[in-house]
Amino acid sequence: MDTEQEEMQFLGILDIFKESYKIIFTWRKIFTQITLSLILPLTFIFLAHIQISDLIFADIMHDERQLDRTVINSPRYNKLNDLISSDWTYLMLFKFAYFTFFLIFSLLSTAAVVYTIACIYTGRDVSFKKVMSVVPKVWKRLMVTFLCIFSAVFAYHVVAIILFIMLAVLISDDATGVVSFFIFLGLYFVGIVYLSIIWQLASVVSVLEEACGVKAMVKSRALIKGKMWLTGIIFFTLNLCYFIIQFIFEIYVVHGRSLMINRVVYGIICFWLLFVFFLSGLVIQTVIYFVCKSYHHENIDKSALSDHLEVYLLGEYVPLKAKDVQLEQFEV
Repeated sequence: MDTEQEEMQFLGILDIFKESYKIIFTWRKIFTQITLSLILPLTFIFLAHIQISDLIFADIMHDERQLDRTVINSPRYNKLNDLISSDWTYLMLFKFAYFTFFLIFSLLSTAAVVYTIACIYTGRDVSFKKVMSVVPKVWKRLMVTFLCIFSAVFAYHVVAIILFIMLAVLISDDATGVVSFFIFLGLYFVGIVYLSIIWQLASVVSVLEEACGVKAMVKSRALIKGKMWLTGIIFFTLNLCYFIIQFIFEIYVVHGRSLMINRVVYGIICFWLLFVFFLSGLVIQTVIYFVCKSYHHENIDKSALSDHLEVYLLGEYVPLKAKDVQLEQFEV
């Protein structure tokens, strides 16, 4: 990373994107290896899940339409009913398997990218073999953080659903009621973006600092203070890109009515765009971590961080102490 930490606090949105892509292209060999081993499978799992889920769900909908036209308790009715139950079971099992493998590759990819950028930051030699030997040792800490943020997101949605129901019951259907609904909907999406930011930075904190789980979330929340607009715009842009790619894939590949060759071309384009954004997103969230640390004048001592990274290779994980990560407050 060419930019000194003291200067990173002044990076804007475009500067962060430029810094991230400069890191990727400067160290393209190691990032290509990480992409081929971890991010490409992650991308394939994500897109295959959309296609296979649609096929299974289409079969369920077809059988349910046939069931509606069949005499109740007839042999055909019972057979269709059993078939629908089996399909729903297959769909739930498939969803569980997808979620498990997607989570594993997502956490492994995060660990690999954050560790690699930390090595680059400290000037350490980094190789694909070293990265892959370290990743399993960081994975457990990332899992703890994921479970905590997942619980927070789940609770957030439960509360949001209750409030939506109350709002639907209490408000009228006039202009005031419609405006109130859209205001609440906007606040809901703001909350989702906020939790997404906390999640992404907490993952970086879990790798580079002693905090994980709730402590990593609290640390992440403290880091984004003063940089909320910057981080919010960046993560909203990234999530919007993911949504657009997924939407195009569903429209032109999953539900496409064009020739097979056209659907294959669209599928390849979506696949390429998605793994590029997966890699870019992981690098960007790590750069944002350093920007936020710089903004709060929390200088990361490179020698202490380098020693911390060496521990990953020598044996069991020993977290970097806060006094090493925030060794001193530099003057601006």
